[in-house]
Amino acid sequence: MQIINTIAELRVRLRSEGRIAFVPTMGNLHEGHLTLMREARQHGSCVVASIFVNPLQFGPNEDFDRYPRTLAADCERMQDLVDVVFAPTVQEIYPCQQEIYIELPEIANELCGASRPGHFRGMATVVLKLLNIVQPQVALFGKKDYQQLHIVRALVTQFNLPITLVGGETVRADDGLALSSRNQYLLAAEREEAPRLYRSLQLMRDGLLAGHSLQSLQQEAVNVLASHGWEVEYVSVRQRVDLRPVKEEVGDLVILAAAKLGQTRLLDNLEVML
Repeated sequence: MQIINTIAELRVRLRSEGRIAFVPTMGNLHEGHLTLMREARQHGSCVVASIFVNPLQFGPNEDFDRYPRTLAADCERMQDLVDVVFAPTVQEIYPCQQEIYIELPEIANELCGASRPGHFRGMATVVLKLLNIVQPQVALFGKKDYQQLHIVRALVTQFNLPITLVGGETVRADDGLALSSRNQYLLAAEREEAPRLYRSLQLMRDGLLAGHSLQSLQQEAVNVLASHGWEVEYVSVRQRVDLRPVKEEVGDLVILAAAKLGQTRLLDNLEVML
């Protein structure tokens, strides 16, 4: 495994590679990331992972400064899984003030975008930069960040990028909590409570399959979470294909949720077919 910090060196290293599979991350790796890297080996002869904490996708009151940076430990965990680790500095990715951005669709201002203005603009900017730098044939993103994956799919399609996107299934702890780098922020009592978010989505899925009212199920989930100390941002059932609100309770749907437990913001989702 080779660790590379500059774009120029990375391009030289990858010039003679055949099929490249790419897994972009912000580091502080967990089993969800490692699962994507194992899957990447099935899609390319050269697996590249990036570790870059992107300042453009953090708001002014978010956790950019305290986001865990664990490069040495991350590289040790990836040792047998990837061929190249791209770990650039902020200056390498943004050598000057970023003045050109992609105009994103309205969905970028909904769900997570409503509470994190500018987040998806920053995410899309760095993803496009990284895809241009690495130039992979395949890129893998986790489904836990469902809205992010949707926007990246649109970016790749509408900008005619010659890349196949693979969405990796959410990896969970034994109690159902979706693995996330931010889970380590949870206090002991909060970690014990955290699986309730996924259980709430499961109960909503079961209710939808039983024909119960979508609105009542959403409100019940919000009420239950709030009664256990959660600050709920949203619980929403959307169409998988475009993440638009559901008009008819049929088809390929996804239940999406974001809520804060203490100081930790947690995301989860659950696909359902009606």
